[in-house]
Amino acid sequence: MCIIIGGFILKTISLIVPCYNEEPTVELFFNTTEKVFKQLNETHKDQYRPDYLFVNDGSADKTLEIMRQLHEKHPDTVHYLSFSRNFGKESALAAGLSNAKGDYIAVMDVDLQDPPELLLQMVDILEDPKQDYEVVGCVQTSRKQNPIRGFLSASFYKIINKMSRVQLKQNVRDYRLMTRKYVDALLELPEYNRFSKGMFSWVGFKTKYLKYEGVPRAAGTSSWSIFQLFEYSLEAVVDFSDVPLKMATLVGGLICFLSIIGLVFVVIRALFFGGSVNGWASLVSIILFLSGVQLFCLGIVGKYIGKIYLETKHRPKFIIAERK
Repeated sequence: MCIIIGGFILKTISLIVPCYNEEPTVELFFNTTEKVFKQLNETHKDQYRPDYLFVNDGSADKTLEIMRQLHEKHPDTVHYLSFSRNFGKESALAAGLSNAKGDYIAVMDVDLQDPPELLLQMVDILEDPKQDYEVVGCVQTSRKQNPIRGFLSASFYKIINKMSRVQLKQNVRDYRLMTRKYVDALLELPEYNRFSKGMFSWVGFKTKYLKYEGVPRAAGTSSWSIFQLFEYSLEAVVDFSDVPLKMATLVGGLICFLSIIGLVFVVIRALFFGGSVNGWASLVSIILFLSGVQLFCLGIVGKYIGKIYLETKHRPKFIIAERK
């Protein structure tokens, strides 16, 4: 959405900002990012205008009220979408991407853990015709966090990169600046079950990564628990790999083979050495083990069937109750 003013081409940068119970950070994010755009236009002759697109993901606090106030003060640059309930961050990102109209589109967290100052470098990279990048992502190099959460995060990337053809760079944030061409490619992926980090990698295109040191939240607390992150990682594996299904097949085949060997052993022993009531404890253990493996494999298959079931419903990813 380029605008020509006084012979200069004014480009719009849409900022997609998902929010869930972020009352303390919304206005702080806006004020901080405005300073960055002021600095950006000082060095680029006022070539860029921000288009804030806050997405209220069913917040229970005053997040929506603050968005309304910001829109009233800045009706041309601040817009928001408010969901009818909490649909999750993936749905918020999908809503933002499908409603962003800018020449460049950025995905940012409202808690300022993603430094807005990096936009200065991102714009320079995408505007450089010699480099020909379509997206600039960010990698967090260090961050003080729960050791258990850090271990689970590292393990997740190792596992999914071995299981999936789509390779994910470790510690990559959702924070990125994308061209219109790149976002249009993302919008061609209509699936209901979404894992944005995987989708960003799946569409391809030439990508530049910037490294930065992690910083604590500007205010408030994270709404993501370790259990939610673990559940999210399972969703990612199912969305981008069929390896669990192959593993279930291999395990089932192996156990079937071992069962045949065991059956042959029992028949030979009965024919040549006579029957015996000894070993009932080991027999019960084997039955319980095989039953557990069967239920585990059924659970894997059920997870994939559940995904198919949700896709076939064709329900909307989100419902917008209010937009400005």
